[in-house]
Amino acid sequence: MCNHYSVSDQSVNWTALIYCASYIPLILPASWIMEKKGLRCSVVLGAAGTMLGSWIKVFATPRDLFWLLMIGQTIVACSQIFILSVPPRLATVWFGSQEVSRACAAGVFGNQLGIALGFQVPTLLVPMSEDHNLVAKNLQILFGVVAGVTSVVFIAILLAFREKPSRPPNKGQLMELPSDYRNTMRQLATNSSYLLLLISYGINTGTFYAVSTLLSQVSSKYYPDEGSRIGFLGFMLVVAGMLGSVVCGIMLDKTKKFKEITLIVYTMSMICMFAYTFVLPLGHVWPLFYIALALGFFMTGYLPLGFEFASELTYPEHENTSAGLLNAAAQLFGVLFTSAATELLGRFGDCPANLALSGAMVIGTIMTAFCKSDLRRQRAFAGESQTLPSVSLART
Repeated sequence: MCNHYSVSDQSVNWTALIYCASYIPLILPASWIMEKKGLRCSVVLGAAGTMLGSWIKVFATPRDLFWLLMIGQTIVACSQIFILSVPPRLATVWFGSQEVSRACAAGVFGNQLGIALGFQVPTLLVPMSEDHNLVAKNLQILFGVVAGVTSVVFIAILLAFREKPSRPPNKGQLMELPSDYRNTMRQLATNSSYLLLLISYGINTGTFYAVSTLLSQVSSKYYPDEGSRIGFLGFMLVVAGMLGSVVCGIMLDKTKKFKEITLIVYTMSMICMFAYTFVLPLGHVWPLFYIALALGFFMTGYLPLGFEFASELTYPEHENTSAGLLNAAAQLFGVLFTSAATELLGRFGDCPANLALSGAMVIGTIMTAFCKSDLRRQRAFAGESQTLPSVSLART
């Protein structure tokens, strides 16, 4: 990309960083739109913007049109804000109380599948080449395939996606009251358990972003002849996380032990992070491979747990708002942790950088332990007639 468009590494990095930069300021307006206009409106806007940005990139393959590529990428990045917070809300609106966690996990699975494909497909369709005409042709094929897929998805959503089922699938939906966005934000800001979860979620996800971003760089130092395996390791890190998301979602549906499972998975993530820190310099790629798979399994498996636990702690507030703020924390901590780890890596090496991330995970584990197991949504699913005091305060 740098050679083809004659731009700096930092410019190319911004094709990814724009997703973080756009998410943080736009998540609150996007959450407001979902609350006021509904689930279908949010999904349609996200799909339409993704399709538009993808088609713009189809025409941005000439070497002097990197600016047009960035316009298309920015539109796609802004559009994803309408989609990332959908899984917990969609799960609650469309699925019964015994299926909600699995449905949310399936949504996270789909997101991780897209990331995994992003590791592999571009390198297959656009191999390294000094022939700029060939690179432009391959880029156009890549962008064209993506634009075609997003167009099909957009049409399918327009034709088939409904706001909600004709009959509420659970008692929580029957009890849900009209939302007031300002009151929702006030309730979230005064919910101590949710705030602890918000920060701990950001720490976990930010650590995962930093590790996955720097994986190739730190691994190549110790395994210079294992380039292909290290590249595949990044892909498998995400695939293991997809499996973790599904397993954790099933465990939640079966046990309803939201805090307990969340704390166990967070603790395992912390242990795996310490193991990764000390196994990395040993010089044996296979132990690193297994540790990285475990790290991906637990860290990404934590994502639907965070969404679902947040929905429990903040019920009856809309899930898209609590999930949106979790995603915003993830983006913020991701930028901060990746930048800090990169600086530590350059100055002191990989061990201090990874130890700093491991220390952050210790803090996140402690914060998770202090979250209360206040399962408000489960009580609504069980048909409790007595509402929480905060519900009446939020709606008056």
